[in-house]
Amino acid sequence: MTDNTFRTLQKTLDTYSLGFPPTESGVELELLRELFTEDEARFFLKLSPKLETPEDIAARLELPVEEVRDRAEDMASRGLLFRLRKGDTARYGAIPFMHGLVEFSTPSMTPRMAELLEKYFHEAFNEAISRSSGLFLRTIPIGQSVTPEQHVASFDDAVEILKQSDPIVVTECTCRKQKGILERSCGKPLEACFMFGSMGKYYIDNNIGRQVSLDEALAIVKECNEAGLVIQPGTSQNPAGMCNCCGDCCAVLAGLKLLPKPAEAVFSNHYAVADDDLCTGCGACIDRCQMEALTLSDSTGLIQVNNDRCIGCGLCITACPAGALTLADKEEGKRLTPPASNFEQMMILAQKRGII
Repeated sequence: MTDNTFRTLQKTLDTYSLGFPPTESGVELELLRELFTEDEARFFLKLSPKLETPEDIAARLELPVEEVRDRAEDMASRGLLFRLRKGDTARYGAIPFMHGLVEFSTPSMTPRMAELLEKYFHEAFNEAISRSSGLFLRTIPIGQSVTPEQHVASFDDAVEILKQSDPIVVTECTCRKQKGILERSCGKPLEACFMFGSMGKYYIDNNIGRQVSLDEALAIVKECNEAGLVIQPGTSQNPAGMCNCCGDCCAVLAGLKLLPKPAEAVFSNHYAVADDDLCTGCGACIDRCQMEALTLSDSTGLIQVNNDRCIGCGLCITACPAGALTLADKEEGKRLTPPASNFEQMMILAQKRGII
């Protein structure tokens, strides 16, 4: 019965967000057992991502309201359900594996959990991420990489996202923490992920993030920029969160990095261009590139950009002392417009994955 319950849970989670595909080893079931008891898994399966009050859930399941309220609140407090509070009313709903179960369990992540995540990412989830990453996160290039005449998304977009968000909540990067537990972290800033709106309130309520001012948020983004992290908000125009990612730890960028052509999978409207007349061949930009898109030419000793790998983050531009690298717009037919809302983003993602 236990295996059947957790297999059903796996199949259900596989219909949400980036999915939760099975593996030959069954490590995904070990992950679920690490997170849920069998009773909790059964309760989760009775819910949907649509938020409901305990009264509505109890009526639908024909259970006592207090029993449902206590169970839902306990699971939400441990990151197994999403909870939205408005005044005296709380509503609860099922959550995806990512963004959801993985991120919400960050503060309590154990070495066992970190090892299982590592195994699962390698066996199945990196591929799932690479297939859908372009609809999950988008790349915003950092400020100094964008000249005034270039009509591309820039650091200013990240600033505007922060300005329009209330509350602004900062939390630890799940991926970097997981790698740190395994003693494989890149050592870059750990407190680097932002949550906004109802998601931010959930993080505050569950003590998995702290509210910061706009000035402190901008200082964190600047620190992440200097450390060579890629700014990645959610793909929608009104994102629930914004990450600062590296190619060493980040599950999304690591998944992209495995692809022969990451540029085709990422949501980005620009790419780097090198000027041979200005390039000195110093190679300062190479280490900043998270997608291994830059190399020095064997014949000229000058920098070359592999446009199949460049995701347009702009990190290389800010590292170039000679100003030999710039960002260019993708041609009109290849430019993308972010979905209007998180719901539209998830619907497009589900359609791409064949769920609906």
